Amino acid sequence: MFSRRSKWTVRQISGAVMLALAGASLPALGNESNPRGLQLAQARPGAAPATAPGGGQPNLLGQYGDWGAYTGGKPGAKVCFALAKPASTQTVPPNRPRDPIYFFLTTRAADNVRNEVSVMIGYTFKPGSEATAEIGTTKFSMYTETDGAWVKDPAEEARFVDALRKGQDLVIKGQSGRGTQTTDRYSLKGLAQALDRINQECK
Repeated sequence: MFSRRSKWTVRQISGAVMLALAGASLPALGNESNPRGLQLAQARPGAAPATAPGGGQPNLLGQYGDWGAYTGGKPGAKVCFALAKPASTQTVPPNRPRDPIYFFLTTRAADNVRNEVSVMIGYTFKPGSEATAEIGTTKFSMYTETDGAWVKDPAEEARFVDALRKGQDLVIKGQSGRGTQTTDRYSLKGLAQALDRINQECK
C-alpha cells in the first residue's frame, strides 16, 4: 500500500529537520526505541542541517503558528513539507523516554504526491498495531511500520487533510512494542497557512 520511496522520503525529511531546527530536542541514548539516536545525539544544536530529500539543504519557507513550511531537494525533484512537534505528550506508564516526535504533510510534485500525511512517533510501534488520529469527533486509522505511521486508507487522505485545515487540535494515539500507550496532542494553529505555502512552492 505504501511505497518504500514514500517512507524513505519521510525518514530523510525527519533527519534533516531534526538537525535544521536549532530549537529541536535531540534524542537521548537509551530510549525505548532509538534507531537514529547515536547519530543525532552527536549532532550539535544549530549545526548545518543534513541534506534534504534528493540532496541539498532544507530551507525554511516560513513559520506559521506552530507549523513550519520547508522545501528541499534538487531541481526537478523538489520536496516541500509542513511539520510540527506535539504541544503535549503523555505516556502510560508515565514518563517513558522517546525520540523526537513530528507530524508531517509532504508534497512531491514530480511524483504527483500532494499533502501526504505521516507521523514519526519516537519509538517502534507494536508490530501489527494501528495508530489513530483524532480531530474533534473525526477519527482516522493509521497504518504503522517501525516508527512511522501513514493514513491507512489512501482514499481518506484528502478528507483527513481537510479536517486538519478546519480543526483546532490533532491527537495521535499509538502503542509501542513494549506496550507503552502514547497520546500526542498537536495544535493546528497555522497549519492551513503552512500548507498553502508549500503548495505554492511545489506546484
